[in-house]
Amino acid sequence: MTTSDEAQHSWERKTLETLAFSMLNEQRARRRWNVFFKFLLFAYLFILLGIAMDWFSGGESVRTERHTAVISLQGVIEADGEVSAEKINSALAAAFKDKNTAGVILRISSPGGSPVQSGEIFDEIRRLKKLHPEIPLYAVVEDVCASGGYYIASGADKIFVNRASIVGSIGVLMNGFGFTGAMEKLGVERRLVTAGDNKGFLDPFSPLQEEQKAHVQTLLDELHQQFIAAVREGRGDRLKETPEIFSGLVWSGEKSVEMGLADALGTVRSVARDEIKAETLLDFSVRDNFMERLAKRLGANAAAGFGQGLLEQMGGAW
Repeated sequence: MTTSDEAQHSWERKTLETLAFSMLNEQRARRRWNVFFKFLLFAYLFILLGIAMDWFSGGESVRTERHTAVISLQGVIEADGEVSAEKINSALAAAFKDKNTAGVILRISSPGGSPVQSGEIFDEIRRLKKLHPEIPLYAVVEDVCASGGYYIASGADKIFVNRASIVGSIGVLMNGFGFTGAMEKLGVERRLVTAGDNKGFLDPFSPLQEEQKAHVQTLLDELHQQFIAAVREGRGDRLKETPEIFSGLVWSGEKSVEMGLADALGTVRSVARDEIKAETLLDFSVRDNFMERLAKRLGANAAAGFGQGLLEQMGGAW
């Protein structure tokens, strides 16, 4: 092999080595970028999952600014719902405990619900107000503040409404249906066996007994008096009592101010600004996280599926 051939061979070998190293470096760089982008995607998905499951909202954040604590009370008041005594009372306790809370606002839009849950929230409001007399608590009514919603609002220092808010319904009800007439027309016989004379109490497929009706009326009257006592305790001399005020009727927000059911017109922001003097709003509401909402939905679907299967076995329909 001549010198020129050796030089040519050496050049080709170096060129191939250079190309090979370049391709190897390019592959390594591509792998590094793939790892980097996979890490970014994983971090992004982790953050989204954390937000959905409320991982980043469970702890107490550092607050150095005076603020108005806002707690939303929106919807039907019930033990297993978004507006339960457990959730609202937990939120109230956290709001009053925060050393930078200048005042608390209950943002209310509720048609009412459970007397027990409403009573527990009312009692907790009164307890916390005695423990923290320096922190005012105001109720701000948006669309509706009726029945149990008003029961709770009456525990506040003041109640603010919109002109068009619906306020009142200070009463108690128990409702149902009776099918005895339809059953007679269809020739359907009711077969009910009980141990205890009143175990079939208010059975919709049996005739209504006057003694049972009277018992229910006594029960409702007792609950009604508890409601009235709470309103009188909360509103005091501001309440302009009339024969209609505890009848279960509702009024506009503007009329409720005239009647002493509410104190003035106002919104969450205006109350924070003008009454509490702390315009910064912090939401202390306690809500179900993603997993809790999913579990409830799956539980409801499972129960519905079980009921559907049971009815199908019995020859019925859901």
